[in-house]
Amino acid sequence: MTTVDFPIIKTERLLLRQFIASDLENVYKGLSDPKIIKYYGVSYKTLEETKAQMQFFVDLEKEGTGIWWAVCSLDNKTFYGAGGLNSLNKVHKKAEIGFWLLTEFWGHGIMTEVMPIICNYGFDNLELHRIEGLVETDNLNCKKAMKKLDFNLEGTMKDCEVKNGKFISLEIYAKFKNS
Repeated sequence: MTTVDFPIIKTERLLLRQFIASDLENVYKGLSDPKIIKYYGVSYKTLEETKAQMQFFVDLEKEGTGIWWAVCSLDNKTFYGAGGLNSLNKVHKKAEIGFWLLTEFWGHGIMTEVMPIICNYGFDNLELHRIEGLVETDNLNCKKAMKKLDFNLEGTMKDCEVKNGKFISLEIYAKFKNS
């Protein structure tokens, strides 16, 4: 599951690394938690189903359509969540940012520390011009985080997706390389 040249990023308190097989239970814990998946695009009911998400992380990089990191404590003993870029479009030099955290780590400033690093990686290493964030209109915490991270609200796509049998609207946020 590991790639030799996968970019490992360290901050004063965090490690962003490639997913490994032993992360499966933590990814399942996160993507089966009703509080986390309330506004997240995927969810899983079993460990076996969660293997599809783990393969998604690997395939993104292999296919050149994005990159996601496991977000952990600097000593790699505590798994906090995941963040990365997907829907990478090299022609238009843009990608979509995404993230989730295990609930016990909400409010600790982890994502506000990680997201600029992911953006910088996209701008500097993937040569992106634009990074987008699609946020469900009811996801107030994420909307606050996007504003705090200097993403600009560009508009609302009304009733653009179906979730749990109902139409939902998404707000689109964007950040540009030199803004």
